[in-house]
Amino acid sequence: MLTGSIVALVTPMDETGEIDYIALKELVEFHIKSKTSAIVAVGTSGESATFSVDDHVKVVERTIAYADGRIPVIAGNGANSTSEAIALSKLFLNSGIVAGLNVTPYYNKPTQEGLYLHYKAIAESCELPQILYNVPGRTAVDMLPETVARLAKIPNIIGIKEATGDLQRLAEIKDVVPDDFLLFSGDDSTCCDFILQGGHGVISVSTNVAPVEMAEMCEYALKGETEKALAVNKLIDPIHKHLYHEANPIPVKWACAELGLIPTPTLRLPLTTLSEQYHDTVRNALKEAKLLS
Repeated sequence: MLTGSIVALVTPMDETGEIDYIALKELVEFHIKSKTSAIVAVGTSGESATFSVDDHVKVVERTIAYADGRIPVIAGNGANSTSEAIALSKLFLNSGIVAGLNVTPYYNKPTQEGLYLHYKAIAESCELPQILYNVPGRTAVDMLPETVARLAKIPNIIGIKEATGDLQRLAEIKDVVPDDFLLFSGDDSTCCDFILQGGHGVISVSTNVAPVEMAEMCEYALKGETEKALAVNKLIDPIHKHLYHEANPIPVKWACAELGLIPTPTLRLPLTTLSEQYHDTVRNALKEAKLLS
């Protein structure tokens, strides 16, 4: 079972926007050494929305190769087109990933029935395990617990990344899904409480820069050691708060570069590097969390 601190990994690039595979390999090693539980390759934080299919597949394949069985790899495979999400799922079927992370279709605002049929079609297209991903702040559609309950009955839909930040939503989903349905927070600010209240882990932006601390916090929370979990979470709370001044992954990529984890904070258009007005804010958050001297 996937549990604990799962990193929504950034994709390092050179100054021209080409993928830096040397830096990617180093990031994978960094997370293995830091006891990160699993890696999500080419999710939102990995800039999936600006990648060609070829780049998307190549980054996932390289991440699997670099991991070499030492850490599970999940691939972002969502799209606002059902046929595209099916195509990605089929491409990843025998790649070595443990699951696909499948974001709700963005921009076109489907109904709950449309969401159900979208995910049902993907799941039935191939045997790849699928993790639902609900993030209405980015997609303009909210997958409700009753829809999750229907989808949880499909054998290869194994869990959800729930990124509303609403802990009541966790309780509502827990009440309508099987006990082995995986529940991941997609909101770093509330993930500690999410796990303490019965979640299995977090698919995290903060883990890019604080992997050791996030792994430790998750371990304590999963064991029910509330005071220890909250104490670690308090230390890294500035990271949770200050990596969203501009759209993810803009701030976290700048923070990774500031820490020397990647050579440059380059992103592909239409994303641009972190505005100078936020540099000191993010830098001070890294210092407050004792990640930067």
